[in-house]
Amino acid sequence: MTSPSEGRTANAPVVTGGHTRIRPFNTRDTYPEQNLDNDLCQAVVAGDTVYVRGQIGQDLDTSESVGIGDAEAQAERAMANIKTLLEEAGSRMEHLVKLTIYLTDPRYREAVYRTVGRWTKGVHPISTGLVVSALARPEWLCEIDAIAVIPDSSKEARA
Repeated sequence: MTSPSEGRTANAPVVTGGHTRIRPFNTRDTYPEQNLDNDLCQAVVAGDTVYVRGQIGQDLDTSESVGIGDAEAQAERAMANIKTLLEEAGSRMEHLVKLTIYLTDPRYREAVYRTVGRWTKGVHPISTGLVVSALARPEWLCEIDAIAVIPDSSKEARA
């Protein structure tokens, strides 16, 4: 039996279960120090909804952590990643519906929320903020996941 990731270009979308998986990856590659082997992706398009995996201060193409020690810089990268993934899925930032923001320290809230606010100015998504004890890697200080829609072009033309 072959793996779903065999025989395709890295990061090329795949369709599984009728849904498009954007930037598929395996955790054995992204977390080589851990004994993991999970097929995941950065975003899933299900119908007209886009679900974006929690984004952190990490380059989408190289998996390199950025903004180490700087929650604001990590939030900036996370939001840039969300924008990229939404566009790859056929949506845009203005179609954000919900954000969930995870912080490892409540003192990061103001800087992170200010950054998120710049990216969502005029959009008015709903948002939930949580303070957690840790994220998957110790250098990650915030993580942001998103849900957006892909607009029906006929509805958008009337708006």
